[in-house]
Amino acid sequence: MSTAIDNSVQSEDKSPEDVPLVASIDVGTTSSRVILFNLLGQEVSKHQIEYSTSASKEQFASVGARRSSVGTAGSGSPQSTAGSSSSQPIFSAEGIAIEANEFLEIEDLTGPSNPTLSFPRPGWVECDPLGILVHVVQCFAANLISMNKVNGDRVSANLPPYRIQCIGIANMRETTLVWSKKTGMPIVDYGIVWNDTRNTSIVTEKRNSTPQALQDRLRAKTGLPLYSTYFSCSKLRWLLDNEPAVRDAYDSGDLMFGTVDTWLIYHLTTENAFVSDVTNASRTGFMNLDTLDYDDELLDYWDISKDKIHLPNIVSSSEYYGDFCVPECVKSSLTSVAWTLLGDFVTRVPAVPIQGCLGDQSASLVGQLAFKPGAAKCTYGTGCFLLYNTGKKKLISSHGALTTFGFWFPHLENEEHAQPHFALEGSVAVAGAVVQWLRDNLRLIPKAEDIGPLASRVSDSGGVVFVPAFSGLFAPYWDASARATIMGMSQHTTSSHLARAAVEGVCFQARAILKAMSSDAAGEGAKDRDFLEEVVDGTYEKAPLSVLAVDGGMSKSKEVMQIQADILGPCVKVRTSASSECTALGAGIAAALAYKNRENRRLWKDLKDVKKWIMYGGEEPMGKAREAFESSQSRTFRSKSLDSDRRRKWKLWEAAIERCRGWTDIMEDEVGTIPKGTVAAKSM
Repeated sequence: MSTAIDNSVQSEDKSPEDVPLVASIDVGTTSSRVILFNLLGQEVSKHQIEYSTSASKEQFASVGARRSSVGTAGSGSPQSTAGSSSSQPIFSAEGIAIEANEFLEIEDLTGPSNPTLSFPRPGWVECDPLGILVHVVQCFAANLISMNKVNGDRVSANLPPYRIQCIGIANMRETTLVWSKKTGMPIVDYGIVWNDTRNTSIVTEKRNSTPQALQDRLRAKTGLPLYSTYFSCSKLRWLLDNEPAVRDAYDSGDLMFGTVDTWLIYHLTTENAFVSDVTNASRTGFMNLDTLDYDDELLDYWDISKDKIHLPNIVSSSEYYGDFCVPECVKSSLTSVAWTLLGDFVTRVPAVPIQGCLGDQSASLVGQLAFKPGAAKCTYGTGCFLLYNTGKKKLISSHGALTTFGFWFPHLENEEHAQPHFALEGSVAVAGAVVQWLRDNLRLIPKAEDIGPLASRVSDSGGVVFVPAFSGLFAPYWDASARATIMGMSQHTTSSHLARAAVEGVCFQARAILKAMSSDAAGEGAKDRDFLEEVVDGTYEKAPLSVLAVDGGMSKSKEVMQIQADILGPCVKVRTSASSECTALGAGIAAALAYKNRENRRLWKDLKDVKKWIMYGGEEPMGKAREAFESSQSRTFRSKSLDSDRRRKWKLWEAAIERCRGWTDIMEDEVGTIPKGTVAAKSM
């Protein structure tokens, strides 16, 4: 840690015994990690376990991924297994090549253990609840080992040691888990992951049998599209209808339901706290956005009886949930060294509380420091997720976005900041996935990181428009029957033009969502205004949207982010995250601000203090000084495009969208259901 942080601690405590850190547990779809953050939002220690899958077991066996020994030998250093010299790469969910090292394990599937993430049937995605719990504890133990080593060096250098003050949790949302109140163990050995589509027939039947007036009323309560397969309500319904053990537990009053946050907090607190924060509970389909509680009409709609099921208490994102503990059920997966180290940590005085919780996209909003109404963030992963902070105002979108919670920090002294903050959310189905497609299917690039340099070799796409709708279009278009199209090619077209058109296809979709959200925020009277062209003020306070905070794989490319800024225009600047782990950082911020008494908040006192330290390193420059600081960090991108060129390209994009709509419907109307591989034969 820098001397500046040590001096800051000493200025508030004349004789500091330690330097506070916040621990963040971050469980994503494809990995679990634990990160320790300091006052500057920097990573002091980190350990991650990347999941293998049932689909990739053969690959991992051939690659022989190296694996850290925290969960096996307890040394904290990597070990190589046979075949680690294979040239076959392993890719993360964002398409980035990864390799095991001291801080990153790749789940070992060479033995009998089941994968944490599996795909048992087409469209089915399952996770192992106990596997997730074990990985989280293993990552926590690895961080304690690292921190102890660093603390030895710090004490030798006459510096105060690090100490974890509190813990926050960020998690993939909507994923549905059920377990027994009597035993605490899963009733079935899997959870249904958010992107699983086995519940399609359930939501289709509901849509077809529900009057429009009722649909509108329920959507106003939840802020969600009723008939998406994403949300927990229909996943729970599927489990009750298809798993006899789940139905028996329900009928006997033994069934506990929760999302990943609830499962972790229940098992990692001495009190077995049974809670879910508003950002997660609002994604179940059972919560009323106005009452912040479960709604009887919503439960009845899905035929769920509150008398037969245990639902977690809905709480804020930043409050005391319980003291950290290590459940006995994970002991067999840990070495004696790790178990002893964790035991010492759990019994220390004062106990370390778990007191921050945010769904992953909301955590990213907080980690991006997008605290004010009008701030927006975009996370570029395999797809990309955009959240637009609307503050205390709940907006039900008329442009295809959904309504969710951004965060709720009730103990802040500023009354406005302490209120629950709503957000509009939109998603793009394909972002990093189009880069993977160019790499793996067309062989245009050897590595995902090469997309930016290839696309920037040309000043524009040469009239080529690429709509990457491989699995349909999400917000704001919502056309599942659309398919990917590449238009406008000529003999002049090169690989650089295709690469640039692919990147622009992602950026245009982000612009479409932000335009729709800005229109929602401005009210009914301004639906037709193009805010991304007309707004010229560059402050959070005066513009409906003036800063787009970005993170994730594609945001690491300066070339791609400049293309995004050019497409958005001069009214919006694109700002990359100060942290590469802003989702985990957001959960850490929630935990650090959870203390009721301001003096107990040793890391950050309030949202302004968070911004001062994480964004500006302890200073808070204003005006030109702020612009100069941001420019020096090379993190801010502003449009360099001409208005006429930008508007012309936007019209081409809208025309391409219209031409790719309804493609699968046309195919079915013309030739019926076409078996895979027979399109050419049927069209002859």
